[in-house]
Amino acid sequence: MQTPSFIEEHISQIPALQLLQNLGYTYLTPDEVSKERQGKLSNVILEDILEQQLMKMNKINFKGKFYPFSPANIRGAIDALKNITMFDGLITTNSKVYDLLTLGKSFEEAIGNDRKSFTINYIDWENPENNVYHVAQEFEVSRIASDKKYRPDIVLFVNGIPLCVIECKRPDMKEPIEQGISQHIRNQQEDGIPHLYKYSQILLALATNKAQYATTGTPKKFWASWKEQKLKEADLQKLINTPLSEDKKDRLFADRFKYVRKYFDNLETKDRLVTEQDKLVYALCSPDRLLELVYKYIVFDSGIKKIARYQQYFAIQDTLERIKIIRENRRQGGVIWHTQGSGKSLTMVMLAKAISLEPQIVDPKVIIVTDRIDLDKQIFDTFHSCGKNVKKATSGEDLANLITENKETVITTVINKFQAAINKKKVIDNSQNIFVLVDESHRSQYGSANALMQKVFPHACYIGFTGTPLMKKEKSTAVKFGGIIGTPYTITQAVEDKAVLPLYYESRLAVQNVTQSSLDKYFDIISRDLTDKQKADLKKKFSTRKILNEAEQKIANVALDISQHFENKYKGTGFKGQLTAPSKAVALKYKKYLDELGIVTSEVIISAPDSREDNEDIHEENTSEVNIFWKRMMEKFGSETEYNTQIINQFKNAPEPEILIVVDKLLTGFDAPKNSVLYIARSLKEHGLLQTIARVNRLEEGKDYGEIIDYYGLLTELDEALLKYSNIGDFDEKDIQDALISAQDEIKTLPQKHSDLWEIFNGINKYDIEAYEQHLKFEDDRDKFYDRLNVFAKTLQLALGNFKFLEETSESKIATYKQDLKFFLNLRVSLKSRYAETIDRKEYETKIQKLIDTYVTSDEIIQVIEPVDIFDVEKFKAEVDKKNNPRSKADTIAYRISRTISEKWDDDPIFYKKLSELLKEAIEKYSKQIMDEAERLKNDNEYLNRVTEILTMARTRTGDDVPISILNNEVAKAFYGVVFERIKKYDATKDAAAELALKIDKIILDNQYVDWIKNTDLQNKIINDIEDVLFDFKDTNKINITFDDIDFIIDESMKIAKRRYAK
Repeated sequence: MQTPSFIEEHISQIPALQLLQNLGYTYLTPDEVSKERQGKLSNVILEDILEQQLMKMNKINFKGKFYPFSPANIRGAIDALKNITMFDGLITTNSKVYDLLTLGKSFEEAIGNDRKSFTINYIDWENPENNVYHVAQEFEVSRIASDKKYRPDIVLFVNGIPLCVIECKRPDMKEPIEQGISQHIRNQQEDGIPHLYKYSQILLALATNKAQYATTGTPKKFWASWKEQKLKEADLQKLINTPLSEDKKDRLFADRFKYVRKYFDNLETKDRLVTEQDKLVYALCSPDRLLELVYKYIVFDSGIKKIARYQQYFAIQDTLERIKIIRENRRQGGVIWHTQGSGKSLTMVMLAKAISLEPQIVDPKVIIVTDRIDLDKQIFDTFHSCGKNVKKATSGEDLANLITENKETVITTVINKFQAAINKKKVIDNSQNIFVLVDESHRSQYGSANALMQKVFPHACYIGFTGTPLMKKEKSTAVKFGGIIGTPYTITQAVEDKAVLPLYYESRLAVQNVTQSSLDKYFDIISRDLTDKQKADLKKKFSTRKILNEAEQKIANVALDISQHFENKYKGTGFKGQLTAPSKAVALKYKKYLDELGIVTSEVIISAPDSREDNEDIHEENTSEVNIFWKRMMEKFGSETEYNTQIINQFKNAPEPEILIVVDKLLTGFDAPKNSVLYIARSLKEHGLLQTIARVNRLEEGKDYGEIIDYYGLLTELDEALLKYSNIGDFDEKDIQDALISAQDEIKTLPQKHSDLWEIFNGINKYDIEAYEQHLKFEDDRDKFYDRLNVFAKTLQLALGNFKFLEETSESKIATYKQDLKFFLNLRVSLKSRYAETIDRKEYETKIQKLIDTYVTSDEIIQVIEPVDIFDVEKFKAEVDKKNNPRSKADTIAYRISRTISEKWDDDPIFYKKLSELLKEAIEKYSKQIMDEAERLKNDNEYLNRVTEILTMARTRTGDDVPISILNNEVAKAFYGVVFERIKKYDATKDAAAELALKIDKIILDNQYVDWIKNTDLQNKIINDIEDVLFDFKDTNKINITFDDIDFIIDESMKIAKRRYAK
């Protein structure tokens, strides 16, 4: 090869295997792997290696002497790990494995006259050099209840235990990382190879210039990139260009890689550059780092397994280094700043875990401090759901007791309980090994309450956490506590890493200030897309606004605008919204007007009213309404806690309410990923503003961004507002860069996206629909069209929901955008039908459908439907007849046959292989471009006739001249195909192949009991019977048929049988 190869093994798999060996892994050849697994593809632990390591690493320390564990207990430890069943599902099983790997297992041993329990450890976590590391490629594993297998590209073993599974992809394929992730997810399904993944801790998807990682059970949206902060690229450059020894090369380039050794020898003549794949493998798979991540940085959170993202790992690492420094009888602390939504609570859990595992810190105690009850509950729940022993202080007295009793290692409390604790008893703990973790430290740690904590824990280490940018004055204060720890994780980084979503901001202050004189113009703008009947209905509701006083009218106007905006963009999609009101009374007014309109459903979350809520202004003009509402809620739910819990759970998990109206509650410390739009109708300042807008930046399938609609005028001009924060001495501008993105800036890209979509069709006759469809005959071109249409549609949806865009853009321009959207959506449907493409019914379809329902007349859009099966003759003919020319009809038939071949290949592989070759030949023969119209029509009709002939073959299974003895036996025809494929080279007759096929068919039918495909013993009997028939045929006919041919016939026959005779 004179140029680089894009073959998966060459560009991704082998480079990974080379680097892993340079990192310290021993490469196992396929034969060695098979021997370690005793030839059983269901075995995934390398038992001999594990047994040797258990004996080597584990010694009984008894009265100053060391003794070996008994062989029976070593065997027992192996069996305990090997025999963990999958009854409780993959993640629960994986959690049990994790506990076994990290905690070890106790066994009784008799030493002299004593019998005591001692722990056998599977991995030496503290001394990585005491373990052994192996790597295997193409690690074939049998699937559950199937004779099929899956083959992960690379598996890494520690002491023979498969801890890391890697999928490699070539970077030039479509969405290579997504394909690798999809393979991992598929493999973990019940009918996949979960018995391998129950041991896995780290999963990698590699594609040379892109790489991501996760842990077992991680959904696709949470796979992440890693940015190594301590990487010296020169060191990695040297490592990847260090040649393997000749012995290692001989082992690696034996077997399946033998043919490519010369190619890699040539590569070594000059240094290659570092790739993203190299960086991830180096960062996560170096033995020390691999063990550290698994041991310290994995938690199980409410049945979900989670592994640290890079910012969490490095923040904790930096913190661990910092707290080892003792100055003036106190460990050095500091402040961790990680932006909202990036996993701050989980970082606390992992830090507490890492502190407890730090050998230099004896008997550590961790106190988690917040300044609000709801945050205290959230953090307590996080620790509890992660399986960590944690105690929540229920009162000041309880806090005092927990501190003085010195039993609990992790305590959560609200900061005001410190004063109550001091009032109850003298509480002082002088230990240096107390770690006070303060959540949202900008609010509490730097205030007067800090003095109380210092009084109780004078020598404790204080570590603050904040999710919003530190104000300049706070940064100077933070220095007194040790300064900022590590590198701040900003909004910009989080969006770039796809840890959170971007936020689009739109000011709708004009809506708040609509006067009666401008009411009609406003109505015309917001009702532009409604039918006459819809307009009349809305006009009735709208007319009541004119009789309201000014303050009420503002609330009513905003309620109407919210209803219209939510209905147009979010209703029916499953996404939710949140509305912030300035007071409890106003919150109830918003609820009243939203209910009157009846467009969206809503609920109100407020705290209990108190005596300070008097009638000072219009917003509090009727506190009796608040009291009445509160009484009704208490009668319904019984308590404030139950009221909060049930409403929040409904908002998070049920279709309704669609909008949650809040005042102060749930502005911070509240995660609901479906929460997509925040309507702001109150003043918010500094941290409160940034924390509140972060409520809608959480990741969720189908959610591309969070949306902030500002009715108060907080950020009339976004850039000016950000600069203002900097100029008045609050925030550093670089710290809040990209906190919000102006919706107007995104909408300004709409003309370019519109042009980009049309650019695909440059040079064709724009009035000829056939020209469009033939222009996109190649899959790559269709993918480009679908991507650009998706981008255009999403930006148009943002624009059509934007008041300023509707006000400033001419009706003719908007009409053009809508008309083109309608045309391209119809073209998309026609293309999917013509080229028999799989219909994607995920969130993309939901969003496009919402856009159609809102802004385009639905009957103008052809609905995307699954293609009709070719065996449904009448329906398929009706679908083909809808096509308006011979080539379109022929393409529809040809690509539908192609799809059928893929779906039914295992039913009759040899027949469908022949059919596939005939079809490919026809498509290539008739795909030439012909300018002469008469010649083109003749060519297209010949194409249609040929694919129609192939369609008949597919329907009737004809065209391969089978013997008369099996003419009416469809399954025997399939067996005949695989038999004759292998025995024809020995001059065997078709009749002989048919006789064998009938015998195989009879064997299957004679053993066809209920659930036979799940009965391994019965399958083995069938295989043995088929094998006997084939050997009899070999001996009788004196044909030297090879074992490979026999294995092929048996394997393919079993596949056919399972497809055709499944019960």
